[in-house]
Amino acid sequence: MYTRSIKFALAATVMALGVQGSLAAGEHVPAVKDYASANIMPWISDGAVVAAIAAQNKANSALTQAEIDALDQKWRAGVDGGDTTLIDAVLGNSLSDFLRDKQMASNGVITEIFVMDSKGLNVGQSEVTSDYWQGDEGKWKKTYGSGDAAAIFVDEAEKDESTQMLQSQVSMTIADASGAPIGAITIGINLNEL
Repeated sequence: MYTRSIKFALAATVMALGVQGSLAAGEHVPAVKDYASANIMPWISDGAVVAAIAAQNKANSALTQAEIDALDQKWRAGVDGGDTTLIDAVLGNSLSDFLRDKQMASNGVITEIFVMDSKGLNVGQSEVTSDYWQGDEGKWKKTYGSGDAAAIFVDEAEKDESTQMLQSQVSMTIADASGAPIGAITIGINLNEL
């Protein structure tokens, strides 16, 4: 029943998009937050998610910004057809398998999921991202970077011209069992399917 009312509210919003040509600023935010609260928050504290972030935080604790930039360049080169060793390692880990399962179970509502560590580096993901370091972007800065363990940031709605899909991203801080922020997660939401 609760999910049905979210779908109804967003369907009305998407129908209005067809008439008006664009969403009013923030009009999609309540429905996306409701979806995240009901369907995503229950599993972001899963042991598999928290353990993977904690392990990467420990492994990356001494990385300098220059090293982070080099890793990001290596990732971007792999996306462009170069060495994909780093991409393959992230896509092949158990957290990425977990995230792909969550995306598949969403019946088309979730278009991508990626988890970031305390440096803003990808820990696991359901799809390949264009970059490895998210630490310079709002999705990380307004969640983990804010220091707020309960932070939720919903980005603007955008229409993909090739697929005609209206999409937004919702990002949230991930905390450990003690409530301390350890990383963040970003989920792409297909507003047409929500």
